[in-house]
Formats: sequence, structure tokens, C-alpha cells
Amino acid sequence: MRDLQTLLDARRADGLYRSRQVIDGPQGVTVRSEGREYLSFCSNEYLGLANHPEVVAAFHRGLDEFGAGSGAAHLVAGHTRAHHELEEELAAFVQRPRALLFSTGYMANLGGMAALLGRGDRVFEDHTNHASLLDGARLSGARLVRYRHADAGDLEQRLLRAPDGEFLVATDGVFSMDGDIAPLCELAPVAQRHAARLMVDDAHGLGVTGPHGRGSVAAAGLDSCQVPVLVGTLGKAFGTFGAFIAGSDELVETLIQQARTWIYTTAPPPAVAVATSAALRRVMADDWRRKHLQDLVARFRAGAAQLGLGLCDSPTPIQPLITGDAGRAMRLSKALCEEGILITAIRPPTVAEGTARLRITFSAAHTEAQVDLLLDALEKVIATECAELAHKAEL
Repeated sequence: MRDLQTLLDARRADGLYRSRQVIDGPQGVTVRSEGREYLSFCSNEYLGLANHPEVVAAFHRGLDEFGAGSGAAHLVAGHTRAHHELEEELAAFVQRPRALLFSTGYMANLGGMAALLGRGDRVFEDHTNHASLLDGARLSGARLVRYRHADAGDLEQRLLRAPDGEFLVATDGVFSMDGDIAPLCELAPVAQRHAARLMVDDAHGLGVTGPHGRGSVAAAGLDSCQVPVLVGTLGKAFGTFGAFIAGSDELVETLIQQARTWIYTTAPPPAVAVATSAALRRVMADDWRRKHLQDLVARFRAGAAQLGLGLCDSPTPIQPLITGDAGRAMRLSKALCEEGILITAIRPPTVAEGTARLRITFSAAHTEAQVDLLLDALEKVIATECAELAHKAEL
């Protein structure tokens, strides 16, 4: 039997130990933890909707009408009118015939892939896909083939070498750790040439990119024939909880019959669906949120360039600052925390060895002044780090 404490101690020694930050109060650009207020730049709450008055009020209405929980799986007695109406609204939003609600994005990817694939099939995935897409491939029993990041040519070569069979190509729309956008206009024709379904997990794109926030697929001008399987999550830009898969009537009916992570779990609380409907209305109507978000990102990138900070090439609210070493990422994160700035250090195995980072994210609720505070704090902690290294070199 493995000694669990020894394994935990090894993780801590390697700078890979994970700890939870306990937040006291609602999500927002400022949060409280252990009696102190922090300016947060590490949430996926891109549009500032998690504590929006209309969304909160809708949640209360949902509680009054449907109670606290759904009580059962969708196929038993847990599928309420609130769930059904939200599915119809989401399908219309992403311009697909139907949508099916899942409890989480992880469950959507695991259940969707297992329903569509089996042993003998192949799933082709971008090398930096989210863990849920990689685990979905493994759970399905299909053979997982990984192509070079955002490289449609490499994907085509791997498809050409594969024996005949059922193929699925899966990619993030916006990559969660690098913030770049998948080359969907290049991937879609490759998939079509090889009779492969294209599945796009647009967890970090929906609400943020594309016309009226319809995501990276809409931004690329692709329809349901070119992207037959579209996955979205509701706990990021929408500010609530849950996920969905959208596509054809046949796709959704297949998932209802075969997606085990949907069939064998309790439906989300109906009040969450009511709140999400309210959030969806704000996502569609408030183009100013996306414009303001773009302005904040541009301001930060310009300031970071002046400071000589090497950022990933990302046009999205995800702005990673690569530190390389996991220990350095932790030290910078801790130093920023002391300055009242909350940014999480991302380390292996979430990212590849040697690419540890500070994953800096922005919300439409941030102000320009808060971006400037972040830049000032980064300048200070990095200058302090350089001074300490110079002092050690002199000793």
C-alpha cells in the first residue's frame, strides 16, 4: 500500500502541492478571504454576472417556484420546465436545433464522448486540450491520437495514416491555459474531408467571443454541419453553474439514450436554470461588456510590454505570464497576494513541465484603474525578485 503522506510530502517539496483559498462572500473582482480584501485576477467569471442583481433575483424566483433541488435525474422526475426552457434558449443562442443540459462541463465531455465513441474508434485531440476532453477519450475506449497544438496540417497527416473507422476531432475553442483560439476555420474542412465529427468545447469562448457572445465557433462563421458537437459551460462567462451540449436532434437523442454522466446523475437545481436564463439575456444584450473586456486586455498587454513581461499570444481575457519554474510561479503568486492581488500559480501536471505560469484573467467588472494596480504590483514583485537574486549572486 502506498504511503499517502510520503506522496503528499513529495508534491510539496516539488512545489506542486495544491491548496484551497476560502472566499468569504460572493464572486467579484474584489473578494474577501481570511478577513482581508483582495483584487482578484484569477476567476473565469469573465462578464461579471455571478453576482449581477438580475441573475441573483432570478435565482430567488427559481427557489420560490421550484425549491432548492431537483430531487431526481432528468429521466426520472428531475427535468423541470425551467430546465427545458433553458435548453431551448441555449439552442437558439448557439443556433443549433437542440441543447442538452449537463451538471458540469467535465460530465458533458465524458458523457458525450462515451456516447459517440467505442473501442475501435479514434478521437483526435489538440495536444493542449482540457483534461476533461482527454479523459473523455480514455473513458470512451476509443484510441486517443494527439496532434500538435493548433496545427491543422498535423491533424490531417494523422487522419490520413489512420485506418478506416469512426473518427471524432475534439478541440477547445479557447484554450484554457494559453488563452489562444483554435484555428477552427482550418480544422473544420480537415475533419469534413475525412468524415470526422468535429467537437468544440467552447467553455472559455461562449459569452466572450463572437457576435453577441455566441463563442469562437460563431466567430469563425461555422454552422452545425461544420461543427456537429458544440459544448458550452455556464459557470464561466454566464456566472452560474452547469454545461450543455448542442447539436442536431439525433445527437441530443443519442445523448439522452447513452450519455451515462447525464442519465445517472441528479439534475441541477431548477433555480440555477432560472438564473442562467437571466444571465443568458445579459450575455446577448450587453455587447458593452465584451468591448470593455477587450479594452482591459489591450491596456494590460500594452503595460506588460512596457515592463518587459513575456505574455502568451492571447487575444482573450486569459493572459498567462510564463514563469517556467513551478517554484517561481508560487513565489510570485504569494508576493502578489501580500500586495492584495489574487492570482493563482498554475503548475504541472495542469500545464507541461517547464511552463508553469501565473494565469491572469480579466472580467468586464474590472476597471482600468484596477488593471493599472495589477501592473504596478507585478512591476514591484518582479523588481524585488530581481534584487534578491542579485544579492544572492554577490554572496
